[in-house]
Formats: sequence, structure tokens, C-alpha cells
Amino acid sequence: SSRFPAPPPWGGGPKSPAAGEMAAQFCPTCANLLVIDVGRQTTVSFRCRTCPYIYRIEEKITHKQLLPRKQVDDVLGGEDAWKDVDQTDALCPACSNPRAYFRQLQTRS
Repeated sequence: SSRFPAPPPWGGGPKSPAAGEMAAQFCPTCANLLVIDVGRQTTVSFRCRTCPYIYRIEEKITHKQLLPRKQVDDVLGGEDAWKDVDQTDALCPACSNPRAYFRQLQTRS
């Protein structure tokens, strides 16, 4: 007999997530959220912050999902927005371009 309660027979303990999904794990004793506890010698377990429940993880399960990149909107209006803007003489320290282009926008009323 362990000093920590085992998961109930109806399967209320932590489970491995199915492919593509991740679920929060809850304590079968007090129903609080379990936190991941990394111990010495690379032991990993789910631990309850309220009661002494600990569920030791025995096998390593990893899943990597690459997310598609979002299309970035051109917030400055594209090349047409810079066609008739103000200019001034200013030397760029990075590329030595002698002109600087700018425009003023009202961001708040």
C-alpha cells in the first residue's frame, strides 16, 4: 500500500492525451488541477498542490505539432502608402542612404 492514493478504477486519474489534443489533469481525490513536478534524476510526475496525491509518469510521450504561419498584414499600407510622403536629409548609419522618408499618423483622437 502506497502513501499516495491510486487513480480510481473508473479512470479519473491522468491519461495520455490523444494525438492532437492536450487536456488538463485533475486530482481524483480533491478535483484540483494537477501541476507538473520535475524531481531529481529526471523523474516527472503530476502533483496536487492541495492534497498528497502524486501520479508518477513512467513513459515519455512527446508530440510536436508545427503550426502554419499567419499571413502578416501590412500595417503601414504597403508601397503605395509611401509614394507621396515627406522627406528629409538624414544619413542612414546602416546603409548610408542620404534620405529619410516619414509620415505622421494620428493614433488616438
